[in-house]
Amino acid sequence: MKKIAITTLLIILSINQSSAQKPKANNKEEPVFSEFTYQGKDDIYDKNPLKSDEFYTPILQGCYPDPSITRKGNDYYLVNSSFAMFPGVPIFHSTDLVNWKQIGHVLDRESQLKVEDSRISGGVYAPDIKYNPYNDTFYMITTEIAGGMGNIVVKTNDPSKSWSDPFKLNFEGIDPSLFFDDNGKAYLVHNDAPDKGTELYQGHRVIKIWEYDLQKDQVVPNSDKIIVNGGTDITQKPIWIEGPHIYKKNNKYYLMCAEGGTGDWHSEVIFVSDNPIGPYIPAKNNPILTQRYFAKGRTNKVDWAGHADLVETVDGNYYGVFLAVRPNEKQRVNTGRETFILPVDWSGEFPVFENGLVPLKPLLKLPNGVENKTGKAGYLPNGNFNFTDNFTSNKLDYRWIGIRGPREKFIITGKNGLTITPFKTNIKANAPTSTLFYRQQHASFEATVKLSYKPKSEKDLAGITCFQNEKFNYVFGVTKKGQDYYLVLERTENGKSTVIASQKTDINNQLYLKVTAKGDDYSFYYSFDGNTFNNFGGVMSGDILSTDIAGGFTGNLIGLYATSSNDILP
Repeated sequence: MKKIAITTLLIILSINQSSAQKPKANNKEEPVFSEFTYQGKDDIYDKNPLKSDEFYTPILQGCYPDPSITRKGNDYYLVNSSFAMFPGVPIFHSTDLVNWKQIGHVLDRESQLKVEDSRISGGVYAPDIKYNPYNDTFYMITTEIAGGMGNIVVKTNDPSKSWSDPFKLNFEGIDPSLFFDDNGKAYLVHNDAPDKGTELYQGHRVIKIWEYDLQKDQVVPNSDKIIVNGGTDITQKPIWIEGPHIYKKNNKYYLMCAEGGTGDWHSEVIFVSDNPIGPYIPAKNNPILTQRYFAKGRTNKVDWAGHADLVETVDGNYYGVFLAVRPNEKQRVNTGRETFILPVDWSGEFPVFENGLVPLKPLLKLPNGVENKTGKAGYLPNGNFNFTDNFTSNKLDYRWIGIRGPREKFIITGKNGLTITPFKTNIKANAPTSTLFYRQQHASFEATVKLSYKPKSEKDLAGITCFQNEKFNYVFGVTKKGQDYYLVLERTENGKSTVIASQKTDINNQLYLKVTAKGDDYSFYYSFDGNTFNNFGGVMSGDILSTDIAGGFTGNLIGLYATSSNDILP
């Protein structure tokens, strides 16, 4: 009897705990979103249709920066920075470097990701993924600038399944990367500040190396050594040497780093040594990848190229993934830093990105024997694709993310669509918000969603947001004042909010909300039938949705948003 009673108690506790963690389903007073559609409309894809032997780069459009790649056998795995997004570190799989599927996120639970009070561009920086064949283990190492985490490493034997809780690493600095030598030894390299009192100029950084203890998952104490001081030529005062990776080829060790900062002087440089701990000698032909030397106003501009990682294919060829941006016609970056790929020529002593020192083009030749299946059979699309989601599946598409906290704390999917339980925080809070986000992936696009909702008071609002961060965003939604319902559109620039438009509305009918962008021009629309849309507020500037104005490292996010702390007054 005692065993039965204890078992019953445990079941009750488990149910109560589960109920406390999930919102209640289909409360009629909570907003329900359905029929979400996103459509890319960039001219560059219309004017450059693919031939049968071509594919598009970037391979990951929108805010997927700081790519790192590794291979086990025929399987390639790629990860990206995610900052304060939750879950964190999206991970992708391919067998041919062209067709990619997202298989999840590396950091998908609160024990791994402590970003609840992080600024949007804090959190997870520059993850590095490596496969170690000597213990058949995958490692993801990163800097988590939040929650007291610092530099961490997680690991797994299967990247499509759960990753370990973090091992905290005992060193300062950012951008760590692991290197596994063919004698079984392991090393860790990272960006750091110069020794105290030796900084020569603003942006002066160094690259350090440590021995790494695979048994303890920790750097070996006092084994650190500076292997690059400043950059390729410190007399030229190079800035922000970072993002280091070590590779071994023909019994020599190659150190590849980003240099010049992540803006318009960004580049990738290479060094060589006979020993993993140096000394490292820079190549004479640096940089090996950059877009900084070309006309500012060039058409189909790709810029800021750098922060790269290399992978050797099964047949001994090399490819490099790297970040770059595609500014709009106002030279502003709203889509964020994206993941590009190029073949790499390593027939000489040093690797060189093929056509990485001329203006980048959107089309690449397919590797031999590869068929372009993007957008089919579960592979991620690229180009001018459409994405639709009715939110009827129990499993949310991996492309949907939260900010600073788990999505599962405020969403439920079901036959009616996506129900959001509003938090008592609004989009301007430096805290988790009840918002489900999709990355803007084109300079020109339209996104539409159906909303079923009757706010109870002026504190309640639901709708869509275009969100660069908590101080730079647009909110377009429905709220209440007295006995009347109102559509409202608000622009927040550097923390100062202005109501652009407000009007009474009848929401006894179904309501559709739409946002479109044509480069820097953003427009918001509403409809009661999903066919005839009315503009609301005119044409708005996308300036506040760009990193140029808002700062930070992310791109614009399109959010399905609800709050019970609305402060937009009709």
